[in-house]
Amino acid sequence: MTKQIYDFSEGNMKMRNLLGGKGANLSEMTNMGLPVPHGFTVTTEACHEYQQTHQLSKHLLNDIDQAIQTLSQQTNKEFNGTSHPLLISVRSGAAISMPGMMDTILNIGLNDQTVVTIAELTHNERFAYDSYRRLLAMFGNVVYGISEASFDQVLTDTKNAHHYESDLDLTVADLKQIVSHFKNIYEISDKGVFPQDPKEQLLAAINAVFDSWNNHRAQIYRRENHISEELGTAVNIQEMVFGNYGENSGTGVAFTRNPSTGEAGLFGEYLLNAQGEDVVAGIRTPQPVATLKASMPDTYEQLLDIANKLETHYREMQDLEFTIEDGRLYLLQTRSGKRTPSAAVKIAVDLVGEGLIDQKTALLRLEPESISKMLHPEFDLHDLKQHNLLTTGLPASPGAASGQVYFTAEDAKRASDAGQKVVLMRSDTSPEDIEGMIVSQAIVTSRGGMTSHAAVVARGMAATGVVGAHELEVDYERKIAKVKGQIIREGDWVSVDGTSGNLYSGMVKTRDATIKGELSAFLNWAKQNSKMGVYTNADTPKDFQKALDFDADGIGLTRTEHMFFKPERLLQMRRLILAEDLQGRKDPLAKLLRMQQGDFYELYKLAGDKEVTIRLLDPPLHEFLPHDEKEIQAVSKQTGISPELLRDRINSLKESNPMLGHRGDRLAVTFPDIYEMQVQAIMNAVIRLAGEGITVQPHIMIPLTDSQAEMAWVRDLVTKQIKQSSNEKSIKVQYTVGTMMEMPRACMTADAIAESSDFFSFGTNDLTQLTFGYSRDDVGSFMPKYIEYGILPADPFQTIDVEGVGELMKIAIEKGRKTKNDLPIGVCGEVGGDPKSIEFFEEIGITYVSCSPYRVPVARLAAAQAHIRHLARQKAVKQPVQPELVSFFVD
Repeated sequence: MTKQIYDFSEGNMKMRNLLGGKGANLSEMTNMGLPVPHGFTVTTEACHEYQQTHQLSKHLLNDIDQAIQTLSQQTNKEFNGTSHPLLISVRSGAAISMPGMMDTILNIGLNDQTVVTIAELTHNERFAYDSYRRLLAMFGNVVYGISEASFDQVLTDTKNAHHYESDLDLTVADLKQIVSHFKNIYEISDKGVFPQDPKEQLLAAINAVFDSWNNHRAQIYRRENHISEELGTAVNIQEMVFGNYGENSGTGVAFTRNPSTGEAGLFGEYLLNAQGEDVVAGIRTPQPVATLKASMPDTYEQLLDIANKLETHYREMQDLEFTIEDGRLYLLQTRSGKRTPSAAVKIAVDLVGEGLIDQKTALLRLEPESISKMLHPEFDLHDLKQHNLLTTGLPASPGAASGQVYFTAEDAKRASDAGQKVVLMRSDTSPEDIEGMIVSQAIVTSRGGMTSHAAVVARGMAATGVVGAHELEVDYERKIAKVKGQIIREGDWVSVDGTSGNLYSGMVKTRDATIKGELSAFLNWAKQNSKMGVYTNADTPKDFQKALDFDADGIGLTRTEHMFFKPERLLQMRRLILAEDLQGRKDPLAKLLRMQQGDFYELYKLAGDKEVTIRLLDPPLHEFLPHDEKEIQAVSKQTGISPELLRDRINSLKESNPMLGHRGDRLAVTFPDIYEMQVQAIMNAVIRLAGEGITVQPHIMIPLTDSQAEMAWVRDLVTKQIKQSSNEKSIKVQYTVGTMMEMPRACMTADAIAESSDFFSFGTNDLTQLTFGYSRDDVGSFMPKYIEYGILPADPFQTIDVEGVGELMKIAIEKGRKTKNDLPIGVCGEVGGDPKSIEFFEEIGITYVSCSPYRVPVARLAAAQAHIRHLARQKAVKQPVQPELVSFFVD
């Protein structure tokens, strides 16, 4: 029979898939000799078994009994004992951290008898009944599904009746009355009574934790963070230690580095006379952990020493949960801390500088997508002066965001679905708010600290966050918030600065962020550790400049058709298309020539010595023509062509399926003067720059090729025009003419096509359309269901379809390089900036990817990670891969 329970002394940090992250790290700390309360872990395999049967097996029940007996011996306490009762906590723990998404129950083992015993043993009746009321509330909510608000209302009513400011003001008599009220809530809830048998409490809690793997908020979190549904959760059962024991006790969360900024040094918060949930829930505002240095200097030094040991041991920033019971320090958890993307970069760079990790390890520690979140805009300082500062809270997660205020997760989700930008504003958040938090531009709370639920989740999602804005009073019933006499109503615009903690009225303008400091160094490492080049898709100097700011290697795709949609150009394009013969096309072609050569000149000049690949006209001509009667009348006036003739011409160009029709290089065959004009414009720009002392090697791409004969014909057209322009100006120009691989037939005949092509560039958008038979403009009607039902793992227009489209790419690469061994091969479709796709492109030998400007840094990091992992896999064939590197592959 498989072992399903491990004592903390039996596990280690490498067993996270079996013991969950929390259990594995509790075992690791135990074996390091750190002060961890005794306990054991029920494995994720037990969870998998439970998910199948929805009950705990007899074998597991027997093992739990034995483990509890061992725990009793280790602690010199007895579960349900009459003299020295053992109280335990039951906590979830998945292999990948999911803060607050699954369930925890503390103080199990308390009942009407043991609460009296503990009160007598500790001479602390208040502590005993405070712990009992916590158990009743947590158990009722987690196990029986009784609304948390039901218990909270009793607390609120009691405090209001006595004008108490906090839970700490509750007397023993108050707490006993609250316990009685809580029991009544059970009785009127149709759930039955609170179980007095500690074993019944324990088993119900284990069931609840296993069930919580599939609760709604956990599913949402896994979907948002791409965590496998198959992992399951472990359950950690541990001797309770009490931060609510008195004024010499407390509980807190500490990070070995600041999770918002990445600055080195112990950072965190704690609450005196509290249990761990109080800190995370944000109900009370904690104190900075640094203040422990004055109140409990020995404890602070011990915590600091442990923090340093753990960071050095794990070679990673750690997030610690600790409890102080009557002056004695205990560790309840360590894990890699959630942090903002900017903090993640700084921490990675600093750890390299400190010699704890190398550059490759640092590069593997950051999700490529998180880089894009670092490039979100900042508030424009001039416009900021025009807006009122409403209040200031704690800067939980940096960034600048504006949105319309909503006070519940449900309302925020509804508004976001309707297309609004949303700011979620609450007193505090709970895991149940996850859907509203995901869709929000920013999260603001009036309570809580830097380690509260709102702060942790905002940092994990890279959302702008401000917490603990105490001047803010949220009124959920009236859907308003008050601050300094001002009222913020639902739907009002506010702007949130997560770097300063400031909250402003209205919508503040933003400006683009720049790459600097540690991020610049980090991306330089990525470039040094990449094999694939990272180019950009750019049609204008503005887009290209932004890509160059992000250190793009050049332009992999310029869509020339995008240059024709400005009003004055669109008119000439329409005149060209509507012309009845070659003579009628001459004038609009001459005008377009002047415009295009200016476009190309600007791009080439900006590029310097970097490559610019220009794709000749691709879309069907009908896209440039008017589509409705109003446009037809306007074009008629502009061109002098009667509306009737316009309609006839439009109808003559109409196609049943234009994306499979008269487009791409088919236009070159039927309208060769259009392609000749574009090549002449390219050459005019090249010649002009040559006169300025700048040498340009043009790269010209032919779209939609499906045969060697077709490619040879169009190439001949292009090269003749290049030679004609070169001869006229007595200038030698080196150039390449390649093809866009978009047709399945082209992939299958790539060896022949390569004879007439200097490079390939996969247009994965069209290749995906033609492989699946999907129209990318219409997949929205069915694609979400295909993904929901698991028919497709992902949208193939966003992440490459490895089995189908990917196989065609592999065939094309193999055949193309059989003809030309060093054939450059790129990808310039939508998936060119997708990290998962880039991993595949590394394996099949893609030379470069090309993506939108803002995806360049993302693609750069993804390319580096793909190459590092590729080299590691190659090395693994010869010798085992280092354990640390393997762990990052899993994560």
